[in-house]
Amino acid sequence: MPAFKIAINRWTMPSEWDVKSCLRVAKESGFDAIEFNMEFSGAISPTTSNSDAQQIRREADALGVELSALSTGVYWQKPFTAPDPKVREESLELCRHQLRLAHAMGIDAILVVPGVVTPEVPYDVAYERAKNALQQLLPDAERYKVAIAIENVWNRFLLSPLEMRDLVDSLGSPYVGVYFDAGNILAYGYPQHWINILGSRIKRVHVKDFRSDIGNIQGFTNPLQGDVPWMAVRSALEAVGYQGYITAEVSGYRLFPELGLRHIADTLRAVFQS
Repeated sequence: MPAFKIAINRWTMPSEWDVKSCLRVAKESGFDAIEFNMEFSGAISPTTSNSDAQQIRREADALGVELSALSTGVYWQKPFTAPDPKVREESLELCRHQLRLAHAMGIDAILVVPGVVTPEVPYDVAYERAKNALQQLLPDAERYKVAIAIENVWNRFLLSPLEMRDLVDSLGSPYVGVYFDAGNILAYGYPQHWINILGSRIKRVHVKDFRSDIGNIQGFTNPLQGDVPWMAVRSALEAVGYQGYITAEVSGYRLFPELGLRHIADTLRAVFQS
């Protein structure tokens, strides 16, 4: 049995597909699992009931598809680090709903963007606000037995693996860890270095590729089309004993999306399961 399971983020699929279609195509494309996302509205949102979330799990089980994690993009608009205390409180409530939904879906990790550094939010202030938010959320995470996995992402924040490691360690709970994105890191670091330093703190792994010669958001691309050192990433993950999901979070194909999904699954199998 391969140490890694491969998964696909729902954002890679056409927006008009419903939950059942996403589950079915993930299975048919060869993925072990799918990662859904909590949105402000829609099939999985803060207003989704536990029973509706549990139904998604039953549908996944019926098709033989695992649910790898529950991701979200809501923290870009409602960050833990916002200048407005009201927005910060709304952010905490969003995370509590995300934890609740993950628990109802039988998922044991959520992706969280821990904050954003802006001209109005200095780095040190962002750090203290993010840490304070995570401390407030820990009782919920521990009650639901769902880990908060903070992502390295282009938020001008937590730009060093040492800093990410120390923040996680300062919280002193197995229910706070890292959602490591191997593609995001390439603009300012080397994924294998981060993996070696973060080690067992890594709860989940996202993959996408990145063309350094482009160097901006347009540089993201599908696996094996950029500069991610894929075999070094695999070796580092094996060295630290990671045995979780490898989830592609990419744009996919605009035309023939099912074909693109099969190609992504084939690529991840070649790199991580061969």
